[in-house]
Amino acid sequence: MEFEFTEDQLELQRAVRDMLDAEAPPELARAVADGESDAADFWQTMAGLEWPAMALPESAGGLGYGWVELAIVLEELGRHAAPGPFVATVTQFAPLVAEVASPDQASELLAPVAAGRTTGTIAVDEGSGTWHPDGVQAAARRDGDDLVLEGTKHYVLDGAAAEEIAVAVRLDGELRVVTVPGSAVQAVGGIPVDPGVRHATIALDGVRVPAGRLLGDGDASDAIRRALEESVTAVAAVTLGACQRIFDIINAYTKERIQFSVPIGSFQAVKHKLADMYRDIERARVLVYYAALTLAEDHPDRTLAASMAKAGTGEAQRRCVQDGLQLAGGIGYTWEHDLHLFLRRAKVGELHFGSASHHRRKVARLALQAGAA
Repeated sequence: MEFEFTEDQLELQRAVRDMLDAEAPPELARAVADGESDAADFWQTMAGLEWPAMALPESAGGLGYGWVELAIVLEELGRHAAPGPFVATVTQFAPLVAEVASPDQASELLAPVAAGRTTGTIAVDEGSGTWHPDGVQAAARRDGDDLVLEGTKHYVLDGAAAEEIAVAVRLDGELRVVTVPGSAVQAVGGIPVDPGVRHATIALDGVRVPAGRLLGDGDASDAIRRALEESVTAVAAVTLGACQRIFDIINAYTKERIQFSVPIGSFQAVKHKLADMYRDIERARVLVYYAALTLAEDHPDRTLAASMAKAGTGEAQRRCVQDGLQLAGGIGYTWEHDLHLFLRRAKVGELHFGSASHHRRKVARLALQAGAA
């Protein structure tokens, strides 16, 4: 596996960063937080650039790029605290549909995603944050040509705004996935840690959908697990970008903030904190792009690599949030300073699909199993 970006990938990174500098400045994140914008125009801008189609197969109207290219975009989105449905639609809904659905179903559902006409999300667990097949309690029953759903899903990303929701349910003794129109569920939004990343509780009780919305033709446990490896890696990439932006802000600040007639960055204790932040970010970056490479090549290490990336970025965000806020001093606590936008984006990533400690334990289990084999 090659860990250096190609010239095309470097050019993609530059193009994505330039676009986000222009279209997703901190003012956009602030407008969303203040309720003055829903970022719909920004989503249409991304759709016009075909970003939603980037990693989708050409058979579904996608561009057929790999996961490394998608990770580059995700890191930059985190670096700009960009709002909008990209993460839920492209890295949660689309992978789950691709893994579970039949070829005809996948083409029908993913073509509108590739074109930017449809937004989506997933509701695969009951809100524990760490998915396991046994934890799915929502159920479906057949009623003529329809399915009737029962249950509640918590902490569904974009659950109150997504146009399609891929829901894991129990049906006839198997774990299955059903797509549900967002307009058919009762969604209640929560108080967000990051105003640009909104979750909702959705009630499925009594929701009726045509049986044709049932994806695939068998138990979906393994397919959901594979799709979540992509979702976990995506969250890690976004968190990485937020951590990098925190470091950039604080590094610049310590060169400008004068104390005792010298920049505070000249103090050894400050240098040590910056060095530790940089080390953790670079370690996380290697893990994130290794995970992206394993997804791109469908390598056997993809399960291990996704958990390593999530654990690495979780540890990086903990240090960057804590030390970054401390080094910023009193100004870091103010709403007027941009730092909190990226602190929130980094912190919320820890809450998605299992914490760093959860994934460290998973890495340990996988290593032990490999050693015993």
